Amino acid sequence: MTERKTGGAKSTPGGRGLHTRVKTAAKRTVSSTRWLQRQLNDPYVIEAKKLGYRSRAAFKLLQLDDRFHFLKPGVRLVDLGAAPGGWTQVAVERIGILKHGRGKVVGIDILDWAAVAGSTTLVGDFLAEDAPDRLREALGGPADVVLSDMAAPTTGHPQTDHLRIIHLCEVALDFAITVLAPGGIFVAKVFKGGTERELLDLLKRSFASVRHAKPAASRSESAETYVVATGFRGSEI
Repeated sequence: MTERKTGGAKSTPGGRGLHTRVKTAAKRTVSSTRWLQRQLNDPYVIEAKKLGYRSRAAFKLLQLDDRFHFLKPGVRLVDLGAAPGGWTQVAVERIGILKHGRGKVVGIDILDWAAVAGSTTLVGDFLAEDAPDRLREALGGPADVVLSDMAAPTTGHPQTDHLRIIHLCEVALDFAITVLAPGGIFVAKVFKGGTERELLDLLKRSFASVRHAKPAASRSESAETYVVATGFRGSEI
């Protein structure tokens, strides 16, 4: 994967991190200790803290953009499931909003999250009836890119989790079709197994190209992957 330095942040951490052991392991459950150990030694977590990103997930978007090049200067973008704001930070940075004063980034999440400089930060349930109108009003025009990193709480039952994430992707796509300008781009999280046939058919009808990608920052044991649809044909399709 070719690294792009647009915005100043590399998409892959450099160097080797030191192995850190959990000093309070005796007071924690085994699963809690393993999670904390992984966090302390995760190069993406370490690099995110160093660069001021709010989550390691920022590198997923950096890597997707390195490959598909959709965070271009001046674009108008909607970030669904934005908390804690890592993707929003990357979008503002790579679009160059603070540097050039062009473009627009609007993010929404059901969780309370701190504002990101250069963006419009909304708190609310995207599945609520008024959410699409709130986003359109904040955007003030058509979008060039719609991102969805939304994920429902996992149940541990793969089929159920897959259906939940596909539902969120479907709702995000329905919104994207109403707000994207022709030629626009839709990026959304799905689970391993890709998209359901009906969803994939709609994507292929609505976009010139539909591809799946798993960025290196997505943990190997994670079932998540991303669908990247480019070349929106317009809402009349």
